[in-house]
Amino acid sequence: MAQRYGVQGFPTIKYFAPGSEPVDYQGGRSASDIIQFGLSKASENVAPPEVVQLTESKILKDNCDEKPLCIVSILPDILDTGAAGRNEYLKILLEIGEKYKSKLWGWVWTEAGKHSKLEEALGMGGFGYPTLAAVNVRKMKFSILKGSFDKAGIDEFLRRLAVGRGSTEPIRGAALPELETVESWDGLDGQLPEEEDIDLSDFDMDEDSEKDEL
Repeated sequence: MAQRYGVQGFPTIKYFAPGSEPVDYQGGRSASDIIQFGLSKASENVAPPEVVQLTESKILKDNCDEKPLCIVSILPDILDTGAAGRNEYLKILLEIGEKYKSKLWGWVWTEAGKHSKLEEALGMGGFGYPTLAAVNVRKMKFSILKGSFDKAGIDEFLRRLAVGRGSTEPIRGAALPELETVESWDGLDGQLPEEEDIDLSDFDMDEDSEKDEL
């Protein structure tokens, strides 16, 4: 095996990436150096995160409580964007999630007005929709995106947070609220609620009195 892989001295460490030729480890020899190398390589092969709709409290807890950061997006009402517009926003979040997948952050979204208590806890009112907040549940702090909700704007916002340069605020109420259970989006355009037809025969229309009033 040593001859096969060109091992000429000891100790030698090689990294075997899935489907690739082995790579020689060139880092330090302390335990922490080797562990850090292993973690960095593992993160390169991590699957991109899902951007999960917040339909119940469990989803919020699963994607936020044990994560370094949780990215919470509030998208406009489906009547304002239609399915195509909403899918464009979700596509942006998926692309950014792919870029930052090694951070192992949680990614969730909901529709404006569905979880008003969550919006209040994260100070997300007054910025319009769509809007986004990065939440650190362990520290009970959050930061709001104040730039544009596009790939460049979100990327810059998260990049600053990743290097410790973003401003933060404490979560209001010192905890994320319990969420009401809501239906998941069906992927379709929204529909206005049907209006009830009014039967004018129920009203006593007196033509003469109407003329007098005129």
